[in-house]
Amino acid sequence: MAEGFAKLYGKDVLIASSSGLAPTEIIVRETIECMREKGVDLTNHFPKRYDPHATVSLDLIINMSGYDLPEPTVPPIRNWMVRDPIGQSEEVYRECRDHIERQVMQLILQLRREARGPVHKLPLKTR
Repeated sequence: MAEGFAKLYGKDVLIASSSGLAPTEIIVRETIECMREKGVDLTNHFPKRYDPHATVSLDLIINMSGYDLPEPTVPPIRNWMVRDPIGQSEEVYRECRDHIERQVMQLILQLRREARGPVHKLPLKTR
């Protein structure tokens, strides 16, 4: 879900990819359907296994697993507490989706602010 939202909203400030510590074989139907409700198509996505050795080229890792990531991890890690909706109701999927969407948007807005640099206040001259 996070990768889908990041690609939809934040292409100007990030390149998103996702992976899991224990990925499922497929993206479950409930995930695909609840993301489709938000205009995000995950039909061409597939679960990938997290590889700690592949993190050296990353600027940031968002960990939503609730577990410590295996070493080595070079980039900074942010932990987002996100409920796992697998096996839950459609309503739980939507709650998780909306929570992830808010988290992703906050990250994108922060990255955009950082890309603009510091705001300098200039004196205003009047006649």
